[in-house]
Amino acid sequence: MSSLSVTNSIFKINRQTIENFFSPKNLDLLNLVGGIEGLYEELRTDPTTGLTQDILYEKERQKYFGRNELPPVPVTPIWKIMWNTLLDPTLILLSVAAVISLGLGIYEDLATNAHITLEHDDNGNPFEIIRPRVQFVEGLAILIAVIIVVLVSSINDFQKEKQFQMLNKKKEGRDIKVLRDGKMTLISVYDVMVGDIVHLEPGDILSTDGVLIRGNDVKCDDSQATGESDSIKKSPYQISWLKSIPRPTPDPFLYSGSKVLQGRGEYLAVAVGKSSFFGRIMMNLREETEETPLQVKLSKLALLISKIGLVIALLNLVVLLIIYFAGWSSRSHEASDILKSIIKIIISSITILVIAVPEGLPLAVTLSLAFATIRMLKDNNLVRTLVACETMGNATTVCSDKTGTLTTNTMTVVSGTIGKDLNFDHRSSSDSIIIASNLVQSLSKKLINLIQESICINSTAFQTGNADIWVGCKTESALIKLTLNWTSFNLLDLRHRYPVAKAYPFSSDLKFMSTLIELPDNKGEFRLLIKGAPEILIEKSTKIVNIESEELDQTEFSKFHKTRINDIIVEYAQKSLRTIALAYTDIKLTESQLKEYESLDAIGKSGFWSKLAFNNQPADLSNQLTWIGIFGIQDPLREGVVEAVKACKRSGVVVRMVTGDNILTARAIAKECGILTSDGIALEGPRFRELSEEDMDSVIPKLQVLARSSPQDKMLLVKKLKSLGEVVAVTGDGTNDGPALKAADIGFSMGISGTEVAKEASSIVLMDDNFASIVKAIMWGRMVNDSIKKFIQFQLTINFSAILIAFVSSIISPNGSVFSAVQLLWVNLIMDTLAALALATDFPDSSILDRPPDRRDSALISPTMWKMILVQSMAQVIICFSLLYGGYSLVPRLRKPNVTFNQIITDDTLGTIVFNTFVLLQVFNEINCRVIDNKLNVFKNFFKNYYFLTILVGTFALQVLIVEFGDVAFSTTPLGWQNWLICIGIGFISLPLGFITRLIPVETWLSGKLNIVRKFELRNINIDEKGAEKSIKNSGGHSSVDKTPLLSHEDY
Repeated sequence: MSSLSVTNSIFKINRQTIENFFSPKNLDLLNLVGGIEGLYEELRTDPTTGLTQDILYEKERQKYFGRNELPPVPVTPIWKIMWNTLLDPTLILLSVAAVISLGLGIYEDLATNAHITLEHDDNGNPFEIIRPRVQFVEGLAILIAVIIVVLVSSINDFQKEKQFQMLNKKKEGRDIKVLRDGKMTLISVYDVMVGDIVHLEPGDILSTDGVLIRGNDVKCDDSQATGESDSIKKSPYQISWLKSIPRPTPDPFLYSGSKVLQGRGEYLAVAVGKSSFFGRIMMNLREETEETPLQVKLSKLALLISKIGLVIALLNLVVLLIIYFAGWSSRSHEASDILKSIIKIIISSITILVIAVPEGLPLAVTLSLAFATIRMLKDNNLVRTLVACETMGNATTVCSDKTGTLTTNTMTVVSGTIGKDLNFDHRSSSDSIIIASNLVQSLSKKLINLIQESICINSTAFQTGNADIWVGCKTESALIKLTLNWTSFNLLDLRHRYPVAKAYPFSSDLKFMSTLIELPDNKGEFRLLIKGAPEILIEKSTKIVNIESEELDQTEFSKFHKTRINDIIVEYAQKSLRTIALAYTDIKLTESQLKEYESLDAIGKSGFWSKLAFNNQPADLSNQLTWIGIFGIQDPLREGVVEAVKACKRSGVVVRMVTGDNILTARAIAKECGILTSDGIALEGPRFRELSEEDMDSVIPKLQVLARSSPQDKMLLVKKLKSLGEVVAVTGDGTNDGPALKAADIGFSMGISGTEVAKEASSIVLMDDNFASIVKAIMWGRMVNDSIKKFIQFQLTINFSAILIAFVSSIISPNGSVFSAVQLLWVNLIMDTLAALALATDFPDSSILDRPPDRRDSALISPTMWKMILVQSMAQVIICFSLLYGGYSLVPRLRKPNVTFNQIITDDTLGTIVFNTFVLLQVFNEINCRVIDNKLNVFKNFFKNYYFLTILVGTFALQVLIVEFGDVAFSTTPLGWQNWLICIGIGFISLPLGFITRLIPVETWLSGKLNIVRKFELRNINIDEKGAEKSIKNSGGHSSVDKTPLLSHEDY
């Protein structure tokens, strides 16, 4: 024992010893430390009260055993991001050329007289003009511009990493149940400590390593931890160590990361965080964030554009070198002048390449996703996988749960019938119906106790410290709250009043749950308490309680009375009430059976019941039940659900309700929501799954309600919808919903009522379990896609115009391009980073739902966008060349006689006007690009987007500083207010030009003419066009949008 202990600590066992319990499972080592009792002592905890204030030792526990969280993934240091950015080949080439230019400039300024030029006056007399020694400035300015580009890009990447890390921590957080101070309490998973007694139930994903100390029929899926594909039965330690009793290998060990498949129980947490089994694996499997499909597409599109830009840059280099050496005889032959001229040509070509490379495309996706995920969290959508943001915008159908999603999930028992005809209601509606709170006065004490025991023992819901907050199944909580109104009692005391012999969780196949308790006052007698769907239990009941007797007497449950109860079920369902029934049966063992039973341990006793009658299911013992009563539970619609469903219909998204409720209740709620229309179809799960493939294909387009459905029915529906070309979103909260959530294009799990398995399988968690939040997710998904397209439209316009202007002007004029390298780098900064920031931060409004979703195979650039790109870019080229070669008519002080063709481009002021006008054209076109369709109002919500306004004003302010004070670095000349008005006026042309362009109905013509462009784009970004065509063909020759009118002719 001493070898296992640690000195100088209040805890006597070390983490390594605990790790050895699990790698591999080592029951002998656990026995060596004194078994479970030894662990209680060495971890200073109590199995009955859990950690209390006297033995909490929070700081000491967390310091010694660690916190229950993995250390955050180290954010890449800013200097490393900057270095990686600087390793971009184009920036390296530009930097090398800039350094050479800087060196030559310094040499010319210090070692030559290049700053002195000889001019002649009007009489032909020569005189010297001494200019500032600024030959080094261009090289230095290029280096500074490169540094700014690197800084802005790196800071954006750094911020993005920090934001996604924050979101990751949020998505991993959850609350779990632990025993503290003798009470079951909800705490954050991060606050669980070694020594806590943790509650487990089906659907949980274990957050710590532990040893099971109490439990019934607990089975876990350890495949993620151990690779064992079969479910593993877990036994409490007290049973596992009794090796003398023959049984399968005993296993009390629970691995963090494992899923609880069935059973309930409690375990002692022995390892947390990075010391746990799952934590150690995760520390070795830290994953890099993967690119989303849209990021991959855009990266490939950017690569395609870059290749075109590289060809133009190389062509520019070759042509300029040919021109330079063609005029060799008239040029200076000094080495410094030759080198300077060649470096200038190289810089000009590299700058064209820099302009051509659209680094901003992937950045725009990143910024849009980062902005959307953060804003979606405020709208109660926790995005777990980034691809969900993109996909949600294209969703064509939503398969929604009812309870908690369309409704509030705050259940209240409003009506009921005990026995044959004792009706009650939450309010007095007639003399024949009593108020629910007065029900205790109309029933015998024994029957009241039976109802309370049946409700409270056969459930897992409990109260937190706040008496108004219940945790667990909402239906169970409503029933327990009903009984609390009758008599005051302690829920935990009632649950511990009877020993539980066997417990069966709710089964979606059987549609009920049951608990077998031992009646201590009557040796050998047991009672099976059952709660479940009334239409199932009524068929299994042969007797009914006699409400007029003081004892638990029973009478025959006649066909007449069953018919009456069935009528009540129908009546409740038509009122949109959820119905649930209670029943029980008493079991008395024979003397021989009792003797055998008492000789068994806990596992043996559990097996005894399976062997006796259960056949591993409570079905056999539950065929001779005594009916207690039926309860109608109301779950009102959430506020805003009706409007949200209407919004979905307006946007071409079909909403389908998939629920476990009966068909009448489902129909009533669906009609109230606006989901079920006059020509819609409502089916029950069993009937749906029996349909032939042909019938299913014809039914599904009009299917709006699937009632009494199993998780398998939901999975089948999802697969069929996807095969018909739909983009499917699914909501789910149960463990069995996991496969359907995974199979859907977008899986929504419930943040409040959802199991951990459901959350793990989903791509988005609805933090408020509210359907209206799904509509917000659709809006944000469409906004992400729109933001990307806005940026593409803006960037390609600059790409085409800037490259064409720079290329043509550099070839026509021997003095070089109208744009200097530093000016083009500034344009590149506007184009890539600032525009990506501005256009990625628009907020969606309801109008974004006024169009159908995009098809899976829709092109990144629509005909409307091509129209705008072509018109704006060509207009910019025409405007800049008109200024360049006809600008003297606009700038009177520049008018000179006998101006030659080559002299025009050398004029600094006119060159500045061209540069300034080009930038202002982009500033106004940025406003124009806020709309990518033919809507005319580009100023909608313009003044609500402070990000956009700030960036727009900031860009203009920087342009003013560059023009007025950046003459040396940016090769500009200060402009007077008249010239600024000319530049602003010409730049403003982008807005009315955009207005007129949207009025030109050429989309149909462009669709045909640009078909070859679209195919080329699809081929280069690996979109399976044939697959998309096949999916449309499978849907009957229509896209998923075409099928939406099948929902209701009246609604369209």
